Amino acid sequence: MTTGEFASAGSGSVKYFIREPEGEARGIVQFVHGIAEHSGRYERVAGYLAGQGYVTASEDHMGHGASVSEQCPLGCVRGGWDAMARDVNELTRRLRESRPELPLFLLGHSMGSFLARTCLYTWPDSGIKGAVLSGTAWQPGAVLAAGRLMCRLEILRHGADRPSEFLTKMMFGAYTKQFDDAVTQDDWINSIREEVELYTNDPLCGFTPSGGLILSMMDGMSRNQKKGNLAKMPRGLPVLFIAGDRDPVGGNGKGVTRCFEEFRKAGMRDAEIKLYPGARHEVLNEKCSREVRGDLLAWLDAHL
Repeated sequence: MTTGEFASAGSGSVKYFIREPEGEARGIVQFVHGIAEHSGRYERVAGYLAGQGYVTASEDHMGHGASVSEQCPLGCVRGGWDAMARDVNELTRRLRESRPELPLFLLGHSMGSFLARTCLYTWPDSGIKGAVLSGTAWQPGAVLAAGRLMCRLEILRHGADRPSEFLTKMMFGAYTKQFDDAVTQDDWINSIREEVELYTNDPLCGFTPSGGLILSMMDGMSRNQKKGNLAKMPRGLPVLFIAGDRDPVGGNGKGVTRCFEEFRKAGMRDAEIKLYPGARHEVLNEKCSREVRGDLLAWLDAHL
């Protein structure tokens, strides 16, 4: 694995990681991780894809993982959603420049899927070959507007950088209540006890995000759902939606299906969706992970 860094569009440096395949490279998969985690959590699926001929790459967003710094502490963000999206696109640009002969796919999970969706309409000519959206969502406009208002009030009271227990409970508090077998606040992410423990015991995962980071994400979600932005996406771009049908982020499949339908209404001709029965938020690490990886590989191979 090779590592590198570049100046963030917000503040500090963004660290990125590239893994070369075991044989001849056939394509590139760029991972975009979610909130309160880091790109290292995708090493298993990255290793699987590397064994199938794919270069894999990822960056740690500002305030996450290896990109945490004095300029942008853990759970914070500088420059809002636009800066985070520009950082994702900067890695895309570097990958396309260094390996122009290889088709490049974005794979965004959770908040990473929201960032990937922003990239699709902000840089429709970026040259990516397709996008995989894992654990994404669609929220009613009124819910997002109310959430953004509460974020602004919280920031007025405590500042943008303070970790917000109030906003975190507002966003994620109801998720675990859906599961009778839950023993920790993180049980909504996965039905496998060992996987939940890996997340909970990782000091760079599960932290309380700042009010500024949560507001930035809600801003991005709101923009993603605007018809004008959906219309800017390249209509021939292949997009694959994957999610668990017990994922509370995606409304147990309903929000993911709504997002898929809105993509189709916007003219996206090559959009597919698959919901995995019984799976929760981290479908790539769930009990069905072997099936998910097989489906992912088949979709990538079909769109090379």
